[in-house]
Amino acid sequence: MCTSISFKTKAHYFGRNLDMECSFDEKVIIVGRNFPFGFRHLEPMFSHFAIMGIGIVEENFPLYYEAVNEKGLAVSGLRFTSSVYNDINVDKENLCVFELIPYVLGKCSNVNEAKELLTDINIVNTEFSEGLGTAQLHWMISDKDSSITVECVQEGLKIYYNPAKVLTNNPEFPMQVFNLNNYMSLTADEPVSKFSDEFEFNAYSRGMGALGLPGDMSSVSRFVKATFVLHNSVCGKSEDESISQFFHILSSVSQQKGCVKVGDLYEKTVYSSCYNTDDGILYYTTYNNSQISAVTLHKENLDRSDLIIYNLNKEQNICFQN
Repeated sequence: MCTSISFKTKAHYFGRNLDMECSFDEKVIIVGRNFPFGFRHLEPMFSHFAIMGIGIVEENFPLYYEAVNEKGLAVSGLRFTSSVYNDINVDKENLCVFELIPYVLGKCSNVNEAKELLTDINIVNTEFSEGLGTAQLHWMISDKDSSITVECVQEGLKIYYNPAKVLTNNPEFPMQVFNLNNYMSLTADEPVSKFSDEFEFNAYSRGMGALGLPGDMSSVSRFVKATFVLHNSVCGKSEDESISQFFHILSSVSQQKGCVKVGDLYEKTVYSSCYNTDDGILYYTTYNNSQISAVTLHKENLDRSDLIIYNLNKEQNICFQN
């Protein structure tokens, strides 16, 4: 279970909480413009935009959880159990689930180009390997101007404008947006009684305008809470203020180990990421290390043809002041 957001101050920021019961040794993966992407059912892509994201590498192929390209386009994939993938369609461009992020980011510089590219795509049920099944996902694609949600369901590939600039998990995206109607009375302001003129009410605590805002761990509740927090966010324009606020928004829906049991394990926020898509900077924290680490795309040789990999800083790093 995960939450992804798109946020704009002076620059555009994009990122997510990765919530899982275990880690797969995720790494920061940078792909240069000349890295050869081999696709299962499409022609190889030998030249493309440079990409940076977090994921794992299998058979020299980056399996991105989320990523951004050098043009400022970003994509995140989140678990979505309603996904339905297809058999090969000779009249379409057949793309595997694990290929969507590098394919879109390799070719597109903005959301409009991504929408146009995806109209001819058929997402197929080809597995990466016998040990790695087909992940059930949907995606949020964002640039500095807009966001869309992409879902492959029984009725086909759906592309939705995403005014919330938030994505969690099930149910299907239109239902998530419709559910916001139930919370239209929430406000950051002090509440004004409309209950009855027969009662005098006392706003005995700050924050009572948001009474009823969900706080549980479900994907529906996280969608509502993240949307409310994001759209009521007050933030300065500086880089420090922006990334600090971004992580605070994500922390409002983060998962603490012990609250969601999965078999014999517990779900937690394995990492939180924040990409400055304008400048190509990835900021991240991990569950045991809340200190922000950063990797800059444009400090690398982006014409390389191999993978550049950085381990995540997972160990606690405390600043002792005396």
